[in-house]
Amino acid sequence: MKYPSDKYRIESGRNFRLADFDPDDTGPFDEREEAEEATQRDLKKLRELHEKFYVDNRHALLVVLQAMDTAGKDGTIKQVFSGINPAGCTVTSFKKPSEEELDHDFLWRIYKPLPARGTYGIFNRSHYEDVLVVRVHKLVETAVWKKRYDHINDFERLLAESNTIVVKFFLNISKDEQKERLQARLDDPAKHWKFDPNDIKERGHWNDYMAAYQDAIRNCSAPHAPWYVVPANKKWYRNFVVANALVRELERLHLEFPKPDFDPKKMRIP
Repeated sequence: MKYPSDKYRIESGRNFRLADFDPDDTGPFDEREEAEEATQRDLKKLRELHEKFYVDNRHALLVVLQAMDTAGKDGTIKQVFSGINPAGCTVTSFKKPSEEELDHDFLWRIYKPLPARGTYGIFNRSHYEDVLVVRVHKLVETAVWKKRYDHINDFERLLAESNTIVVKFFLNISKDEQKERLQARLDDPAKHWKFDPNDIKERGHWNDYMAAYQDAIRNCSAPHAPWYVVPANKKWYRNFVVANALVRELERLHLEFPKPDFDPKKMRIP
């Protein structure tokens, strides 16, 4: 079965070039309304699949969201997962590592919030920060962060072999679009809380970050842990691609409700 999100799915990064992916792409849709209707259909499927996923209890789902500031990690979580039963879904945001976390290997803080079987786990930023911001700001030597690609691949392979579905999304926003969104936060008093002056400094490293993302996707894409490079300039299309990709990844599991170990027709409620 063909899914519109397949064109953004990277399971082998050998020839991957970030420049080949247009942040303004809207795929098969000319109108926002068409995309939003399709998104609602996929969100309904996601809710149905989540119920089966929860009671099936054979798999876990790990969703990784990575992006430059303002690309919409929080918005994606709000729009795509808002209808999911919170009893079977957790969201973890990874900030600057604490002193305790820095005293361990870079994956140590990742293990505890991993989703249990039957549940979804959403990572707002992730273990990839240690080959992104760490690389751009030269927080460790080059030889150190380069080895981490292998560590990440081994880690994600272990998860996959333990029945965790790993799906990674890079929300691909353009530098011009980011500028508009940052300005909108300054112009609207209700959005001032979203603005961090450090975001301006980070924009100065834009090209370095793009090179780091390209290398991360090149080195850490696999059939069992694919990346999706999601066009994110249009929020409505971003939401569609993420929802459609998750439907794609879950439908291949052919989930079914478990069969009862009794005959419901013979049951009588007194």
